[in-house]
Amino acid sequence: MIATRPSAWSRIRRLLLSRILLAVVAIAPLAACQTRQAQLAQDDEAAWYIGTKPDKPYDIPLVDTSKLDPKYRRQQVSYNGPEKPGTILVDIDQRQLLLVQADGTAMQYGVGVGKAGFSWKGEARVGRKGVWPDWSPTVTMVSLNPDLPRTRKGGVDNPLGARALYLYQGNRDILFRIHGTNEPWSIGEQMSSGCVRMLNEDIADLYERVPVGARVLVKRNGKYRV
Repeated sequence: MIATRPSAWSRIRRLLLSRILLAVVAIAPLAACQTRQAQLAQDDEAAWYIGTKPDKPYDIPLVDTSKLDPKYRRQQVSYNGPEKPGTILVDIDQRQLLLVQADGTAMQYGVGVGKAGFSWKGEARVGRKGVWPDWSPTVTMVSLNPDLPRTRKGGVDNPLGARALYLYQGNRDILFRIHGTNEPWSIGEQMSSGCVRMLNEDIADLYERVPVGARVLVKRNGKYRV
């Protein structure tokens, strides 16, 4: 059910605008034309959203999925692979994530993925899950940009979005996540981060379907990275 309460929607618009303005302040010394670009970005961002879905503690912004290529929209597809139901498959080349189901089908979602693909091989598992999780930059991120905040509380403008699945190998957090995004135009694209990003409404859907311990496989060039 879509909620269009003015207070929730106006709060989302304010958060989007504040994120744009913060980005402009950060890069202002590099370019003199960022004010116009910020206005264009604000208009473009607002056009992506059609309302909100009730959630706690924040409502989930709903994206106008007609702006996405149909292959990146959430859908149920036929699946006859060897993986057991409950397995998550991430196809880096196709920018799609599949959740294998028990009836010869899979739930398919569009994703944005890391530009260089995953640096780990073998398989991972969902070690833990988070609802509107806090975000902390990695050591590498901080070394490249020392001014980054060391943590950011969960919320609509948080880089991890509405949900996050934290990937582990054994008992080790490998620092890759499957998570929501507040940049819906990045779905289907290669991004600078190595994580897998999904629409907030899609990661919320996946979150409910996947338990801690679910197996995660990554495919590149038609082969699993094992």
